[in-house]
Amino acid sequence: MDLSQIYIVLCRPEESRNIGSVCRAMANSGLVNLRIVGRREDYDDEKVRVLAIHSVYIWERAEFYDSITNATRDCSFVAGTTRRPGKRRKDKLLLPEELVSQVVKNAGGAIVFGNERTGLTDSELNECTMGVTIPSHKDFGSLNLSHAVQIIGYSIYRGTHLNSPGITPVSMERLDKTVHTIADDLQKIGFFSITGRDDMERFWRGILSRSGLSEGECKYIEKIFNKAVGLAGRSSVKVNN
Repeated sequence: MDLSQIYIVLCRPEESRNIGSVCRAMANSGLVNLRIVGRREDYDDEKVRVLAIHSVYIWERAEFYDSITNATRDCSFVAGTTRRPGKRRKDKLLLPEELVSQVVKNAGGAIVFGNERTGLTDSELNECTMGVTIPSHKDFGSLNLSHAVQIIGYSIYRGTHLNSPGITPVSMERLDKTVHTIADDLQKIGFFSITGRDDMERFWRGILSRSGLSEGECKYIEKIFNKAVGLAGRSSVKVNN
């Protein structure tokens, strides 16, 4: 599998030295794509380089964004790391080895790591399509940022000998078009009120991103929902007549 299709995303990291350590952890696993939600000028270049050592090339080519959504638009799935499940977060959290199967199935994707102090907030985790957790002792569950990246990176590196599927999964930006189509069509037939649309879209986004859909599959799903709206309209006309 092509490891260059995997993206490590750091959301609002505070400590420059931690970014350097993350670069080194990534290089250990053959990962080269680092994206940061934040601004390059907010970090101390020298401190990053001191701990990145021979992996400084990852820092030099790192890309910066203003949100998780914008940082992952071209990715086929987005996994947010957290140790806290919950109704407003993610009810189901994957283990690192389960995450690997998603990476292989989707031929890549993005793994998002939160701020060193607070982790990912509820709203930030909701920008991801799934959650992943690294089991740790209940008395001290928080992991150092670079250690978390190291564990996930190692798991991916070990698991990429598995055969990947013969399709190219669509990006999140393309998948969102399908999700919007589904929501539009369901709303047209009165399936949910306007206030329920966000939850519905979040549900379909999570389900479909885990499926690793191809372009053809996205179009077929859109066609099914469009046809359902048409049939519902014709049924309504018959009843009224």
